[in-house]
Amino acid sequence: MQRSTFIAAIAAAAIGLTTMSAMARDRGPDFSALDADGSGEVTLQEMQASAQARFDGADTDGDGFLSLAELEARSADRAKARAERVLSRLDANEDGKLSVEEMQNTRRDPARFFDRLDADNSGGISQEEFEQARAEFRKRGPRLRDN
Repeated sequence: MQRSTFIAAIAAAAIGLTTMSAMARDRGPDFSALDADGSGEVTLQEMQASAQARFDGADTDGDGFLSLAELEARSADRAKARAERVLSRLDANEDGKLSVEEMQNTRRDPARFFDRLDADNSGGISQEEFEQARAEFRKRGPRLRDN
């Protein structure tokens, strides 16, 4: 019994962290959606209810568990939504496709990216600069990769 309680507590904590992480990355519910009673404050119970709703949405067979297939489906849905946002944001001529030019007219321009990595302006990226950039990207988290 204690083991199942422990596992349930870990699952609840993971769901809560997932909700907070999603909110921090500007995904998931906004404040007004979390503030279910409109009080101007989000309570722990409201956050827990939001996390449970997200879990329930992913638990498509309703068995109270997330299977690999359900997790993969959730990831695929999120990847598709992200790709749609990228296409919508970058597709300057609205043809439903991204050209090299449309991709280069963003902050993801390889030249700009290279210049950021080449901290000493040597014209090359040393292993030290590479590792420093990797550490910085990890510190900033998923949000950097999503924008």
